Amino acid sequence: MRPFDGQQLQGGKPDRVGEFPGQRGGGGQRVLVAIAVVRTGGMACYLLVDGVWSFLVVTVAFVALANGGSAVRTALVAALVSDNRARVRELARQRVAQHVGYAAGAALGAAVLAVDRPAGYTVAVAANALTFAVFAAITATVPGRRVGGPTRPVRANVRAALGDLPYVGVTAVVALFSLCWAMLSTGLPLWIAESTRLPLVLSGIVVVISSVGIAAGQVPATRLARTPASAARTAVCSGVALAASCLLLATTAGGAGAVAVTVVVTAALAHLAGELGYVASSWALSLGLARERALGAYQGLAEAATATVQIFGPALFTVAVGRYGPVGWLLVAAIFLLAASLLPVLVRRALHNRPADP
Repeated sequence: MRPFDGQQLQGGKPDRVGEFPGQRGGGGQRVLVAIAVVRTGGMACYLLVDGVWSFLVVTVAFVALANGGSAVRTALVAALVSDNRARVRELARQRVAQHVGYAAGAALGAAVLAVDRPAGYTVAVAANALTFAVFAAITATVPGRRVGGPTRPVRANVRAALGDLPYVGVTAVVALFSLCWAMLSTGLPLWIAESTRLPLVLSGIVVVISSVGIAAGQVPATRLARTPASAARTAVCSGVALAASCLLLATTAGGAGAVAVTVVVTAALAHLAGELGYVASSWALSLGLARERALGAYQGLAEAATATVQIFGPALFTVAVGRYGPVGWLLVAAIFLLAASLLPVLVRRALHNRPADP
């Protein structure tokens, strides 16, 4: 992560709400550290769970901060790196690191499940809590100098973000592409288990393909979304790829054997291409269309839109795929294509009406 130019650092007193030009990484850094500390405690609280309700309370408290943390990380990168292309590149590197961590965590989790002993689960939870504490400590040491352009404090200005209707429109449509995550976590396993004669382990293989592909391809994919205009074009291609993945899966109804497996793997590769393009485009659009001095609020709005879609995503796939079968996949494909068709127009409107920074 590139550092922050210190020519405007004049003390830690905030000039306006959410604006901390004199502090390392700004208010976003402190918020991200606080989120990591709270999630450390939340993960540790799993050791105290003794029933369904306590499990639900701890889970809600722990998971609720995940999306907020993502928005704050993006705002922190924006505060530390001045060029949007470099910002997207840094976010891609973060995502690669995340998926390497996911892969390692999945392997360790499989080992814990294989042992299947209370002590093993206790050690796993405690070790996971420790990782959040380490993340908090590392985040607190992020250097506070910015390089690569004029320094401008990034502040939270919710009214500016919500009042930028073209940006709100782009954000809402881009969020629809995030259904690709529920597609992989809910739609595919449900489909394989209930509508095909394929082994359920195939859904796990698809997740491995996705994780490895993201680790290898997310940084190169950012080259396809260097500007809002190119990001819109990439998102269109992503929508088509995700729709094609849905259509391929629809053809495997009742399928079994090598042919059906090949179709599912091909659908997984189309999904991977769509996800890589979508994620790169979402960063380029959420950063490139935002007001520089209110990036924190803009990123919060983008993350809130994505989180809203994620709330309803599993239910959508449960109903569409679980109840309507192949027709459900056609419905989801139509949603991806609709988002792809609307986005270029909305991005052009947002660029034309982009508000100037005060």
